[in-house]
Amino acid sequence: MPDFFEKRAAIAERNWADAPLRQAAADWQDASRRRDYQYVLEWMGRPIIQDPQDVCYIQEIIWRTRPDVIVETGIARGGSLVLSASILAALSQGEWLETGTMKARKVIGVDIDIRPHNRAAIEAHPLAKMITLVQGSSIDQGIVDQVKAEVGAAERVLVFLDSNHTRDHVFEELKAYAPLVTPGSAIFVMDTGIEYAKEDSFQTSRPWGPGNSPLTAVNDFLALPEGKDFAKDLSIEKRLLITCATEGLLVRR
Repeated sequence: MPDFFEKRAAIAERNWADAPLRQAAADWQDASRRRDYQYVLEWMGRPIIQDPQDVCYIQEIIWRTRPDVIVETGIARGGSLVLSASILAALSQGEWLETGTMKARKVIGVDIDIRPHNRAAIEAHPLAKMITLVQGSSIDQGIVDQVKAEVGAAERVLVFLDSNHTRDHVFEELKAYAPLVTPGSAIFVMDTGIEYAKEDSFQTSRPWGPGNSPLTAVNDFLALPEGKDFAKDLSIEKRLLITCATEGLLVRR
């Protein structure tokens, strides 16, 4: 009798091959985006601009890679930072319960505009000591150098990209932060699904869209020498079906 993981892999492949089911998932993404569904959730008291499925996606990536440091570009109201910090805290607490020792883990959040009320709320959160805020453009070399200094000699580094979603910006982010990612860890590029979204599903005018999206940047990055150690991993996406990060998980071999 197959175990749980074998069974779910078979279910995922069956569902992935089901064209009407995948179309229904895509239709849900477009319909929910029109109604700002992604703006109604929170994590441990902070608004988090994600689909519930992507919250599960992020949890699985962190559990799988067990990083010492997570670098996130794009902060908004801080919910994603708190999500990452809470899972890192759970990892460290589990280590302490099992072995009596634990690693000091942290999240580095980068944003071009950390608004004072959001900064205050993040810094007042119980997990604030695990979070370092860096204000500035994520592709400015001075900011990249600052992030690298904060990462230091961490053994395992995971990167989430969720700031400006134009092709050019994400492409520069990938080149800047890929060297930080350790073998076996990953870069998770959010909102790659813009490439397949209906343009009228966005509530406001955006400088990105199909042909000028994070997925465009991902594909261009993977064609570079700098991208040769990375590959798309669809194993979680095939199970979730609903995700903003279509083809966005890049695992470093």
